[in-house]
Amino acid sequence: MAKVSPLVLQARSAAHHAHCPYSHFHVGAVVQTDIGIFEGCNVENASYGLTICAERVALFHALAHGAKQFRRLAVSCISARESDHPESKMPCGACRQVIVEFMSPEALVEIDGVGVWRVEELLPLAFRLPKESTPNPETEA
Repeated sequence: MAKVSPLVLQARSAAHHAHCPYSHFHVGAVVQTDIGIFEGCNVENASYGLTICAERVALFHALAHGAKQFRRLAVSCISARESDHPESKMPCGACRQVIVEFMSPEALVEIDGVGVWRVEELLPLAFRLPKESTPNPETEA
């Protein structure tokens, strides 16, 4: 049996807080940042489009507390069986786009029971806006 990293163990713990009465798919995520470690879990809603994944909750939690650098992300679906195909344990496309937005291409994402990837491997040719086209509210009057 492979050794499990402390971040994955913390992601497993965060998954116990998931609110998933529809899918019964408990997911936890933990992001390591410049100011600390932040947890997230998936939160479902009867209006499925309003559901948010654990990965985004963890990243947004960190952002809300002022994090600027995101070093490593760990994700765990404690509802998945070891025999489930790896694709069922991976971050969804929306989460991958958010991960690309806030983490460097070389940052690591560890998926419980699947492996570790650099961000650039999770979403090659990701959508990005040119920096100069992004409005800066601090400089606009």
